[in-house]
Amino acid sequence: MQMSRLGTAMDEDGAGHALTDFLLQLENYNPSIPDSVVAYYLNMSGFESQDPRLIRLIALASQKFLSDVANDALQHCKMRTSSQMTQSTKNQKGPKEKKYIMTMEDLVPALQEYGISAKKPHYFV
Repeated sequence: MQMSRLGTAMDEDGAGHALTDFLLQLENYNPSIPDSVVAYYLNMSGFESQDPRLIRLIALASQKFLSDVANDALQHCKMRTSSQMTQSTKNQKGPKEKKYIMTMEDLVPALQEYGISAKKPHYFV
């Protein structure tokens, strides 16, 4: 019984040390989304914090979320264009570098995987 308590205490100490290391790394990290932008939107939603590490943590989580959505949309784009390419270009010679153009057709299913519904805006002439 004492061994399990000792093991738990060691695990908590290791987790505390890892958390401390993470917070130190977070202070030196410059996220893609500036702290001022994150702080603005947090304030707009009613959240206020003076701790810059918390704002950076939220910026890091936002960056990860956007990266995941963009990666999923890219995968949808690749699947869509690969099916179009095999149908239209069977006689081309040599591999070409493919350039992908992501559209709302790619972004909508990627966002739906995360529970976000997006619709293409109406186009008025």
